[in-house]
Amino acid sequence: MKRVTVLIPVYNEEGSLQELCDRLQKVFLGNNFDGDILFVNDGSSDNTGMILDNLKQNNENIAVIHFSHNRGKADALQSGFNAAEGDYVITMDGDLQDDPDELPGLIAKIDSGWDVVSGWKKERHDPLGKTLPSKFFNKTTSMFTGIKIHDFNCGLKAYKKEVVKSVHVYGELHRYIPVLAMMEGYRTTELIVKHHPRTSGVSKYGFGRIFKGFFDFLTVLFLARFTMRPMHLFGMLGLLAGLLGVGLESYVVILKYAFGHPFQTHMAMMML
Repeated sequence: MKRVTVLIPVYNEEGSLQELCDRLQKVFLGNNFDGDILFVNDGSSDNTGMILDNLKQNNENIAVIHFSHNRGKADALQSGFNAAEGDYVITMDGDLQDDPDELPGLIAKIDSGWDVVSGWKKERHDPLGKTLPSKFFNKTTSMFTGIKIHDFNCGLKAYKKEVVKSVHVYGELHRYIPVLAMMEGYRTTELIVKHHPRTSGVSKYGFGRIFKGFFDFLTVLFLARFTMRPMHLFGMLGLLAGLLGVGLESYVVILKYAFGHPFQTHMAMMML
């Protein structure tokens, strides 16, 4: 029997933790999974830490990592990846919008030959302020990376153990784990999953994440395309700069000797 680790980063989710734990334990029992739950408390300021410690005390298959302050989802996932022991590692959010009943389908998809299975919240229960930027982000990422999935940022994903031990996430790169996995040679697919409205707590999504996501998109695009061939990028930039310089120099020479313009007064000449 293969072992399943469910990795859940949480930040101020006191209202959902008991129910989430109960539902996961039910899925483990109903499917004869050798399962454990790993919570990463990302510096919560409510009663999340105390509730998690109580759950750990009462369930031998629950482990908890506590951060002293909020470090972000990428750091929480990376700490969980380092500690995970399951042959399958399932990540999900702690707000009960991800459905624990999806675990068997994700694992079956891994068993069919895939290394990463990303959930696709095809019917999503979130406000437009989250869904519209997400659609743009997903289409852009898919177009530039060549990975044909619809929902890069879905928290519900399944991995073979070797994948989470190979990738390294930081900043806001948790959105791009399928891209990082592709760079290591792993195969990614997707599976339509149920998505539920939030029933407790508040969304951690903020407008500032759009800007962070943009710069991390540039980072992952560089990593995906130019890590092994950096001169393809920097050489092209240097070539463009050189061509611009030659063009300006030729223009200045023509202005000087064909039309008698002094070097000191023309803007193109001053640029040189």
